[in-house]
Amino acid sequence: MINELIFITHSLIISIFALIALRLGKEALIGFISVTCILANLFVIKQTTLCTLTATCSDAYSIGAVLGLNLLQEYYGRDIGKKAIWISFFLLIFYGIVTQIHLAYIPSNCDLAQHSYAAILEMMPRIVIASFSVYLFVQHIDSWLYAWLKQRLGSRYLVIRNYLSIGICQWLDTALFSLLGLYGLVENIWHVIAISYAVKLIAIVLATPCIALSKKIVSKQ
Repeated sequence: MINELIFITHSLIISIFALIALRLGKEALIGFISVTCILANLFVIKQTTLCTLTATCSDAYSIGAVLGLNLLQEYYGRDIGKKAIWISFFLLIFYGIVTQIHLAYIPSNCDLAQHSYAAILEMMPRIVIASFSVYLFVQHIDSWLYAWLKQRLGSRYLVIRNYLSIGICQWLDTALFSLLGLYGLVENIWHVIAISYAVKLIAIVLATPCIALSKKIVSKQ
């Protein structure tokens, strides 16, 4: 039960920070999307238990990235959304390269951190490459799907449009990334896929008040 409470708190905090970024403007929202993408890759290899199934500790960050992208497209347009995708993709590549350069330094005799860094970052090339491919594919699907839903429904049903786009895209993201990046690294890949997607659906529901509040935040601006 403690893990579930932590997850709920985690998701709410990320959603609140997405709203703060929206209030600060599109530059802050692009930065928020990029940071959540990097954090999702950094923390994905830690395993935990949610509802008796094995899960990773990074699912809330993936939801934060998609929520941020949808808010960006809603209030600043699809072109800005596409630009945010490429900026975050560029920063993911930068992150993947510099983590391996960091490991390449020969530690001194008094160093105590190399072993810990190696345990985390040596897995990064596979994870980051899988993340590059899946992220770019899924975010473009999300951008197209969200724009299509907005064209069909207009500016109405903001919450429903977010539910549909995030729900569909997070299923693709969860299945593809888990198989490409985590297969063989986690205890049970099917548990991870099932619980990660369920967790993301819960996070979508928890983010709903933030989506509704976004209208008031932008109107104040």
